[in-house]
Amino acid sequence: MGRMLIEAALEDPGVVLAAAFDRSGSAAVGRDAGEMLGRPCGVVVGADAREAIAAADCVIDFTRPEGALAHLAIARELGKAVVIGTTGFSDAGKAEIVDAARSTPVVFAPNMAVGVNAVFKLLEVAARILNEGYDIEIVEMHHRHKVDAPSGTALRMGEIVARELGRDLGSCAVFGREGVTGERKGETIGFSTIRGGDVIGDHTVMFAGLGERIEITHKSASRMHYAVGALRAARFLAGRREGLFDMQDVLGLR
Repeated sequence: MGRMLIEAALEDPGVVLAAAFDRSGSAAVGRDAGEMLGRPCGVVVGADAREAIAAADCVIDFTRPEGALAHLAIARELGKAVVIGTTGFSDAGKAEIVDAARSTPVVFAPNMAVGVNAVFKLLEVAARILNEGYDIEIVEMHHRHKVDAPSGTALRMGEIVARELGRDLGSCAVFGREGVTGERKGETIGFSTIRGGDVIGDHTVMFAGLGERIEITHKSASRMHYAVGALRAARFLAGRREGLFDMQDVLGLR
């Protein structure tokens, strides 16, 4: 994602790549950020998060929860906007993000892709229409290196559907099945997770009724659309002083 963000930033006339940083000891540190793309840009990859964040107006973070929260704390202190595409936060971590947004502008979304967020909107409509007689199952597949499951995107899909149906996802979600599970309960929302290969991200929500099945699917063939969406979120935050937003806000879908 770091490479994708750099490439997207260098292509976008509406943003300027101000800084890039990586973990101390990374082979990228000390090199031009655009070198890996064959287009040096004059921005040297550093290892000092504070120095990099201080040089920018907005920080885009696709790391791990612990790293994202550390970067958020620095950005809050320095008065910088933050776009968080990282997933896998605990409830406590999410609470930290909510608290930080009281004094700095934050876009926090489980998926930055414009197409995925269009699917989120479609799911609202589908759930309202298919609110009786349909069993709901969510299937997601990602590459073998993804560490959280189900994906943040799959969970958001479940939250949207549950909300439209007047259900609490925490109470009705079923994560995988094994053994003699008994007959499926109609109010449940099932999740199935697949990990393997280099799959960037596939998500399908199924509404299975008697004699028909409606499937809403999004498949990612590149990470570039995540980067493009993140830059769109960064531009959305320009001039804002505080507030918590997601991609539905960025795209005007509220």
